[in-house]
Amino acid sequence: MADKIGRYANQLMRGLVEPLMLSVIGEWPSHGYRIAKEIELRSNGYLRLTASTVYTALRRLEEEGLVQSSWHAVAHSHRRCYWLTEKGRETLSVRLRELNQFLVAAEQVMAGG
Repeated sequence: MADKIGRYANQLMRGLVEPLMLSVIGEWPSHGYRIAKEIELRSNGYLRLTASTVYTALRRLEEEGLVQSSWHAVAHSHRRCYWLTEKGRETLSVRLRELNQFLVAAEQVMAGG
């Protein structure tokens, strides 16, 4: 993951990598580098995923049946492109709802009630 964020934020990020990646892939089929760059762009450079993190997560998502992939020719090379399965869309919806509920509850605790 990123060298820019602190150790605690890095720990928080571990649980967010897959939902963030599923969210980006859900918008359009993408290859790993583009997924990582889109997350970095949307977070204004705060969230930077290493290639190892991205491809390990993509393999895990594919093994779980949440994404599928195939090779595509892109600018004189081939890249593996990933897209959400129906199971992936359902899982993304559940994870985003749970994440939202978690963030609301955490905010309430920090706000004192």
